[in-house]
Amino acid sequence: MNYKHLFYFWHVAESGHLTQTAQKLHVSQSALSAQIKQLEEWFGTPLFERQGRQLVLTEAGYIARQYASRIFHEGESLVNQLKHGQTGDDVVIRIGHASTMSRNFVEAFINDLVHQQKVNYRLHSMTPDQLFNELANHQIDIALANTNVRGSDKQLWQSRLLARQPVSVIGPVGRDIERLTSEALVGQNWVLPPENMPLRSAFDMLSAEYNWQPRVLAEADDMAMLRLLARDTGALAVIPDVVVRDELTGGQLKRYLTLPNVFEHFYAITLKRPFEHPMVAQLLQRFG
Repeated sequence: MNYKHLFYFWHVAESGHLTQTAQKLHVSQSALSAQIKQLEEWFGTPLFERQGRQLVLTEAGYIARQYASRIFHEGESLVNQLKHGQTGDDVVIRIGHASTMSRNFVEAFINDLVHQQKVNYRLHSMTPDQLFNELANHQIDIALANTNVRGSDKQLWQSRLLARQPVSVIGPVGRDIERLTSEALVGQNWVLPPENMPLRSAFDMLSAEYNWQPRVLAEADDMAMLRLLARDTGALAVIPDVVVRDELTGGQLKRYLTLPNVFEHFYAITLKRPFEHPMVAQLLQRFG
């Protein structure tokens, strides 16, 4: 095997763009493309497939990139140790999370990584569609989402329920709210998830059942934004406790009610692959 070809493949696999990589490596695009083609012929399988202007790794390409990353990172470690007296073989794990998720939950999920000196974690916030596309194209190693996904014949998703968080009515301190039937809930201002989210559907059903007649002050599908709105508007919010954990602890907000049979679900989603990232198993081990 020609390791120069593998080196060029590795850089293209990391960037996903032939032209940009050719400029970075100071070679012509045609020469770069030709050397990758030779590597594919040597392996006897395609390593990329083209989607528009972007090159996307095949399953074989994903496996080749894993090995190439180890090979060339080890080479860098060798140079650092012999020339500069530095040692290290940091593991990189790329974690994508839905932009709608609680940042507090994401932070708790990676807590084990934070205390490992040899682990470098990269967090990427994106829409659910982007999240699954990036996972399918091997650009991230694991996806965190608050909606589940089902596999198909073409795409074998592996989904694991990490946690089920209760959802509460949260608001400023000083309200007289003790029960779902409290008069203090009628005609209140609310900040809520949008109508296409499961939490909103559950709230609308309870609102109709108990005749709350809510005035919707604002809607947001981003839990971080809901947290800010709950903290700063003086309105009531329907939100999992974990999202406003710091505000509840600090006394800025108060939990008044836990909604019956309403939960926010958090999932870890991976692809079924012949070679799993070693840190993925470690992260999921805590969740049984």
